[in-house]
Amino acid sequence: MASSAIRLATSEDAGAIHAMILGIGAVLGQAHKIAGTVEDIRRWGFGPDPAFEALIAEEGGRPVGLCLYFRSFSTWRGRPGAYVQDLYVDPACRGGGWGRRLLAACAARSAETGGAYIRLSVDAANIAAQGFYARAGFRHAADDLIHQIDGEDFQRLAGEVD
Repeated sequence: MASSAIRLATSEDAGAIHAMILGIGAVLGQAHKIAGTVEDIRRWGFGPDPAFEALIAEEGGRPVGLCLYFRSFSTWRGRPGAYVQDLYVDPACRGGGWGRRLLAACAARSAETGGAYIRLSVDAANIAAQGFYARAGFRHAADDLIHQIDGEDFQRLAGEVD
């Protein structure tokens, strides 16, 4: 039987992380929108001030899953937590519990430093993922709407500093 494990990613995993992010894009039919590169993953995730951490699920030494997250803070709870940016399990390995194990490992790492919650976003059209998260105990936060600013609008806003 092949060994399986979940471990904290290292800079050597940047290629595998990028490949799994492309896998998410492919599942959603949006891989063409992914502009990030392997070097971006290496630079922003493993430099002197990492923007994220990632957990890698391995089966037989081969990466089969990813949970990429970063620290968050809730002023209302008065507690830190984690925001899961990307959760991916190789389609050939789905249904084997990897997704839940990755989320549990993320929760455990957050709890070690006082974390009390996990937040994440789910693609509105990904009904299967929504069901998975509901079965794992997540609930839709109907009182929150995600807003974002990027591109030229972001640059314009950033340029408004006095």
